[in-house]
Amino acid sequence: MIYKFGKDLPNVHGSVFVAESADVIGKVELKEESSVWFNAVIRADLDKIEIGQRTNVQDGAVLHVDPGQPMHIGDDVTIGHQAMVHCKSVGDRSLIGIHAVVLEGAVVGKDCLIAANALVKSNAVIPDGSMVVGSPGKIIKQVDERMKSMIHAGALMYVQKAKDMMSTLEAQ
Repeated sequence: MIYKFGKDLPNVHGSVFVAESADVIGKVELKEESSVWFNAVIRADLDKIEIGQRTNVQDGAVLHVDPGQPMHIGDDVTIGHQAMVHCKSVGDRSLIGIHAVVLEGAVVGKDCLIAANALVKSNAVIPDGSMVVGSPGKIIKQVDERMKSMIHAGALMYVQKAKDMMSTLEAQ
């Protein structure tokens, strides 16, 4: 569902898929061909959340912000199932893994991989191309070209999945 909060109504491009059980609340901008999957929550009741083109917010993920701390998620980003994202930004073509947590004020660069179950601490700065694993998260290596291609292909696959959902999904 798409919810107005106070005077703020989400700005959702017509090509975006939002699952019926997902909640998009307040000052949210969802750009072209992005998708918000089942039971995901994007709650921009305290500041703005901007989500770039072809970005997917998978099932059960939660995005939220603090007052005075807007969030920018880049293009071609994958936010994995049940990830908790409360950060300042995630750069283009990055992947936030299943159950990963990215805390307030953190900045994740472009072409990063935040592994499943990783914890990115408050105000951490993750440089472009970094792979982060563990809790607390540690940079273990640079993402190679093969992995960058796989991350980008995954984001594009979700664009097609979203188109399929919009054209064929039927409640019974």
